Amino acid sequence: QVQLVESGGGLVQAGDSLRLSCAASGGTFSRYTMGWFRQAPGKEREFVATINWSGGTYYVDSVKGRFTISRDNAKNTVDLQMNTLKPEDTAVYYCAATPRLWSRTEYEYGYWGQGTQVTVSS
Repeated sequence: QVQLVESGGGLVQAGDSLRLSCAASGGTFSRYTMGWFRQAPGKEREFVATINWSGGTYYVDSVKGRFTISRDNAKNTVDLQMNTLKPEDTAVYYCAATPRLWSRTEYEYGYWGQGTQVTVSS
């Protein structure tokens, strides 16, 4: 059983940067593909980025070039560096884990954090 706890959310202005972190416990972290998802008010939760055990990454088009996902298998953490933030990035951001080698699909992630709010003002 993997437990995930996100941190780092907050209120920023458009163009600012923010770094989210997710701490994992209760499992062999290096064996999991980790993902970040987000849910804006009134919208469904959507995929943002994923990183597999070897460091391979994939991003949704809307954040490519602005967001960077990274992991530290020694510290059991996965981070999401968010640069040049836009008001449309406002959402609750969730960290998730899956034993699959790759996944961008919400239902394939079996472990979720509680979420952290990111609000970007214009």
